Amino acid sequence: MNRNLKWLVAGGAAVALAAATQVAFAATTFSATFEDGSTSGWSKSGGTWSVVTDGSKVLQQSNAGSENARDFAGDSGWTDYTVQASVKPLALGSGGFAGLLARSTGATTFYRLALLPGNQVQLQAVNSGSVTVLAGRSQTVATGTWYTLAITATGSSVSASVNGTTIGTATNSSIAKGRIGLQTAYSSASFDNVTVTTGGTTNPTPTQTTPSQSASPTPSSSPSPTPSTSQPPSSALYVAPTGSASNPGTQASPTTLAAAITRVTAGGTIYLRGGTYSQSSTITIAAGNNGTAGALKNIVAYPGETPVLNFAAQSEDPANRGLAVNGNYWHLSGLVVERAGDNGIFVGGSNNTVERVVTRYNRDSGLQLSRIASDTPKANWPANNLILSSESHDNADSDGEDADGFAAKLTIGTGNVFRYDVSHNNIDDGWDLYTKTDTGAIGPVTIQDSLSYANGTLSNGTVNANGDRNGYKLGGDDIAVNHVVQRSIAYKNGHHGFTYNSNPGAMTISNNLSIDNAERNFSFDAGSSTYRSNTSCRFAGGGSNDKTIGNSDSSNQWWTGTNGSRCANFSGALAWSFASDGHLVVTLGGRTVSL
Repeated sequence: MNRNLKWLVAGGAAVALAAATQVAFAATTFSATFEDGSTSGWSKSGGTWSVVTDGSKVLQQSNAGSENARDFAGDSGWTDYTVQASVKPLALGSGGFAGLLARSTGATTFYRLALLPGNQVQLQAVNSGSVTVLAGRSQTVATGTWYTLAITATGSSVSASVNGTTIGTATNSSIAKGRIGLQTAYSSASFDNVTVTTGGTTNPTPTQTTPSQSASPTPSSSPSPTPSTSQPPSSALYVAPTGSASNPGTQASPTTLAAAITRVTAGGTIYLRGGTYSQSSTITIAAGNNGTAGALKNIVAYPGETPVLNFAAQSEDPANRGLAVNGNYWHLSGLVVERAGDNGIFVGGSNNTVERVVTRYNRDSGLQLSRIASDTPKANWPANNLILSSESHDNADSDGEDADGFAAKLTIGTGNVFRYDVSHNNIDDGWDLYTKTDTGAIGPVTIQDSLSYANGTLSNGTVNANGDRNGYKLGGDDIAVNHVVQRSIAYKNGHHGFTYNSNPGAMTISNNLSIDNAERNFSFDAGSSTYRSNTSCRFAGGGSNDKTIGNSDSSNQWWTGTNGSRCANFSGALAWSFASDGHLVVTLGGRTVSL
């Protein structure tokens, strides 16, 4: 699916992180996971292409006898970019291949990274069908195995990698710009997780979709066991899907994420190479494994690549989280975490930054802040965490009651902030800030410049009657907590847009926009909250009048049967993306939204 959406939320540049290493981030201009079953935006030539289920939805070319099967997407004017995709050969015929294309100017002119029979990989320049091999290497190529292929074209420099290992770099100026593509010859293959990024570290799969369609897109100092010339540089550890825990963590000999977490020192960074990391057990950053305020510990996607932590082997169980961040002063960036048996990412520590991550298809909330265990002292409840420029979607538990996009609930400390985040198509709520008397309480949470839409309905259309289906659920159990929600949007969620959910506190609800939620756009039946400059609109009919108990003045435009004057600025289809600096960019009807 094409992910190419725009909305700018006012508010200035993303906060600077107190990390020892500065990393330039890429903008993701295109992403396709095929989870909605659609191939809209792709144009095929030859072969038999269809979306099928292979664990998740994938695009498959099934005609192994086709001489030349191609499927193209993107913009013919694209110049400098990295294209990455997961590719699984199903059958490799003699003289055949399965590959990834960049800078395609037509059906027979492009750069190609090809998986070949005979355990060979080649980076090729194809001009009007004439093939020049730019780089190659011996590499096991097995049918039924997923490989992460990536091509980077910058000016006249073209490079390629497989599973994070560089195949080669060449100078070739024959093809200056063009689209991306997928290709087989006398072979069949499956393709998934296609992304196009520009700049530095990839911005993982920001969704390019309209809500009417389904949604779905580093250095550390570490001692090796025995000092040797194969030690990693003092500033970096490297992790790859093929890494081994006993390896030193160099680029040539990468280690595992679990091993790197135990070795990295304050101020150091772990680079995750692109590809799928199939995990069966929770990866835990243990309590006490801490950075410092001036020297964070970092887990960062390798520039231009997307690491996917896949926990599909886990059963649905509260003990089966994906990545548990129980330490303090960590910075995570550029990861995709999917299909965990419970939360995708669980944050039990404090002073952490989780940035540009995607949590999807997990069997509880995609990303949750909560205390580590029931006996955790209140002084150690998670506090001062920042969730920044991240996306959470299609998280669903079997009973439909608990899997939200983002959650800060049950028991947390103060100072936790969500900024520039997007939650959509989760089975329960977009955000859940639920608190209960029998678990303690939660401190005030701040949500800023964020978007919540289509929650209560998964991308495949599934609805569970037990789901609450709100955009922003801000309380629970009649406990007063003074949350702050600013410059955020609720759009077409399955129940309320913004709801107090039995929180009688003095919340600050300002400069928010709520459109066409199934029941109320704003639902606050009690408390002493303050409301300023909020806008409520209905274009699709249905729903009920807003209810806002507390301090409300004429700066608000509530829905009471008619749209206020500001609603004229907010009609039309919703679209969104992240800007290169991490800002959330949104349009409604093609117009940039500024709140």
